[in-house]
Amino acid sequence: MNAPVVQVAVLRLPRSEGLPLPSYATTGAAGMDLLAAIDSTLTVPPGARVLIPTGLCIALPAGYELQIRPRSGLALKHGITLPNSPGTIDEDYRGELCVILMNAGQEAFTVERGMRIAQAVVAPVFRVAWNEVDDLEATERGAGGFGSTGTHSS
Repeated sequence: MNAPVVQVAVLRLPRSEGLPLPSYATTGAAGMDLLAAIDSTLTVPPGARVLIPTGLCIALPAGYELQIRPRSGLALKHGITLPNSPGTIDEDYRGELCVILMNAGQEAFTVERGMRIAQAVVAPVFRVAWNEVDDLEATERGAGGFGSTGTHSS
């Protein structure tokens, strides 16, 4: 992948000592794996939510955010997801990166130190300048939403 490289300052907290920094699993990956920086295993019962620390603080450059997203394998195999997905880390946040994990599965799930728990994607942020108008341009869809286009292709 010939994507632009964005320099991000990272501060490692003591709890992440010995763990690798987030990295891309393949050359074409959009997301970097975030690791659980916990001291001991943690069991997440079905239906429960837990906050998992990564042991990392970052300083994003102006005009960027870090999106925290679920890992598809954990979601499919164990029902582990992120209830606020994608979570947004703003450019001016300097606290520890933490991941809210939710067990939507049927069985308890165990999180271990160093486990890949989420993905992080750096994305540009665009600012909006609202332009209040009296009418909007009509479209074929109009105000139809919430399933108005159906579930099957025609």
